[in-house]
Amino acid sequence: MRALRFFSLLSAGCLSLALILVAQQGPQTKNGDTVARPKKGSAPTPSKEAELPPLPSVFKRDANLPPTGTEPTFRVDATTVTLDVAVIDNNGHFIPNIPQGNFRLTEDNAPQKISSMSLGEAPMTVCLVIEFSNLFQQFYSEPWYQTLTAANEFMSSMKPQDYVAVVAYDLRPEILSDFSLDRRDAAEAMSRLRIPAYHETVLFDALTETAERMADIEGRKAILLISSGVDTISHQNYGEARKKIQNAGVPIYSVGLMQAYRDYYYSMGAMSDNARTDFVMADNQLRTFSTESGGMAFFPRFYGQFREIFQTISQAMRTQYVLTYVPTNSARDGKFRKLKVELIDPATNKPLRVTDEKGKNVKYTIVTKSGYTAPRQVE
Repeated sequence: MRALRFFSLLSAGCLSLALILVAQQGPQTKNGDTVARPKKGSAPTPSKEAELPPLPSVFKRDANLPPTGTEPTFRVDATTVTLDVAVIDNNGHFIPNIPQGNFRLTEDNAPQKISSMSLGEAPMTVCLVIEFSNLFQQFYSEPWYQTLTAANEFMSSMKPQDYVAVVAYDLRPEILSDFSLDRRDAAEAMSRLRIPAYHETVLFDALTETAERMADIEGRKAILLISSGVDTISHQNYGEARKKIQNAGVPIYSVGLMQAYRDYYYSMGAMSDNARTDFVMADNQLRTFSTESGGMAFFPRFYGQFREIFQTISQAMRTQYVLTYVPTNSARDGKFRKLKVELIDPATNKPLRVTDEKGKNVKYTIVTKSGYTAPRQVE
């Protein structure tokens, strides 16, 4: 991936800004209570209730008596799995009114009985993760402008009841603003993205840290990633990041940068075959992260596509079928269970044919997470 650094020579304004880049330290951390984890060593303030002595129990048991065998016990043998599923047509629109009987769900290739289905639309909790590195986004370069345009276009698609946080990464991921309903917080964070300082990208670290911090957030949540897909210096490799993202259960919607830009320089002979192959691998990484987490990946070539893309993402995130089932495999082994959702015609057991108002076939995409990690037995 380091061979891609020749792009830094393509921006005419880069050399004149060398002194500015030396002084610039990149995005500064602004840690909050939601995105950032509590600092180690910090102890909670004891409450007044903790200082009071415990209330004595009215019921006492003679310690000399043997167990009667009738003591109450608590044991959980079944796990209920809730799965969000979006069915999207070629135009990025949600397809409604699909009956429960048309959904077929398998876990590790074993059919599962769907116990309930509902249609939900709820406010979102979204973390915007932005690549902002001197590797590609040199000041006033085309990738720099595309990155900021995509980020601002996405922010304009958010609704007032949505919580939004902003994380940027280069040499390290930085929390620029915590989750907030106040769009001024996000706007202030975006205003700090002017001149990138460092020449490295830690895509894997930024994604996994964000996903793990969001894992315990309730309700609809997602990561919107704006990135080239290139990673140069993360502490973990692609396989490790992939596993952590699967376990976190946070959908990732990726927007791959520089598609037309890369093709142009390749056609002009300014990009080697190896560099082009590295970019194709980067796109595949974004596609894999998105697909396996239950999100979607987009690779726009024109600025006019941004609005349509973010409308598609908004519909996919907000409006979904919520399927609930109890797995036939009740083992609490901590293993990863692979999920697959299909639309079928129960009469023929063949893929469901969806048509529009004119009776024409509609191609559709089913968006959901690829699996989950079973809980472990508690001793």
